[in-house]
Amino acid sequence: MKDHLLQIVSSVRPEDRRNLAREYLQVYLLRLLQETHATDRMAFVGGTALRLLYRLPRFSEDLDFSLIPAPRAATAFDPAEVFAKVKLSLEKSGYAVSARVRSEKTVASVFFRFAGLARDIGWSPDPRALVSVKLEIDTNPPAGAHLEQSPIVRFFPIAIRHYDPESLFAGKIHALLCRSYPKGRDWFDLVWYLAEHPGMEPNTELLANALEQTGMDRALAKRWRQALRGRLAQIDWDAAMRDLRPFVERTGDMQMLTKELVRHQLRG
Repeated sequence: MKDHLLQIVSSVRPEDRRNLAREYLQVYLLRLLQETHATDRMAFVGGTALRLLYRLPRFSEDLDFSLIPAPRAATAFDPAEVFAKVKLSLEKSGYAVSARVRSEKTVASVFFRFAGLARDIGWSPDPRALVSVKLEIDTNPPAGAHLEQSPIVRFFPIAIRHYDPESLFAGKIHALLCRSYPKGRDWFDLVWYLAEHPGMEPNTELLANALEQTGMDRALAKRWRQALRGRLAQIDWDAAMRDLRPFVERTGDMQMLTKELVRHQLRG
C-alpha cells in the first residue's frame, strides 16, 4: 500500500506532496476503520468530511468523528482498541508509524506520525519534517444530528456514515463561535457553504444543543449570522489567513478571502 502512495504523489510538485500524501492516508484510514467495523459506531464530521464528500476545495489535517449512540445490547465502544487495530494495519502495509493516544473527558484521539515519509515522498529531506494524521472521536456529541451514508471514491472506494450537510454546517458554525483562536480554515469553509449552498440553514437543534453544551446561549442558533458577524469583528484576520495558507488548493483563493467578503456573505 505504501508503494501505491509513493506512485500517486510522484505525479505532483514536491511542495504539494505532503497535502496529497496526507489525504491519501486519511482515505486509507477511513478504509481501515470500515474494515474493523469501527465506522458502525462513528459518524464522519468536520472539514475532511466536507472535502471528501462534497469537494471542499482545501486540504485538511484531521479525521473527526462523532460517536453514534449504540443499541442497548451493543458492546462498549473502546477507542483505544480501535486505534491499536488501525496502527497494526498501517504497519502491515509498510508504514513506520507511531501512535500517540490521548483520552480526555469526552474526546478520544490518536496522532499517527509516519516516520521517514516526508523524505520518501520527496517533500522534505529534513528528518524533523513530519507527515501525520490526527484521528479524533467526540464520545459525547450533542444530540440532534441527522445521519446519511454516502460513497467516497478517492483512491479507494468507501461507504461512510456522516452528518448531513445541514448538521455539518451546524458543527462549522459552532466551531467558529466557540474556538478560542482564529482558524482561517473555518472561515474559508463558511464562505464555501454560503456560496455553494445559498439559502441553506444549519441544523438549528444540533447547533443549539452544541452551544449549550459548551456554555453558550442556545438562542444564538437562530441568530447565527449576527453572532458570526460579531465574532468576525473580534478576530485577528492575518493570523487566520496564516492558518489557512498551507491548505488552500487554489492559491488565488487567498486573495479573494477577505473580512469584507465574509461580512458581505453573512448578510441576510
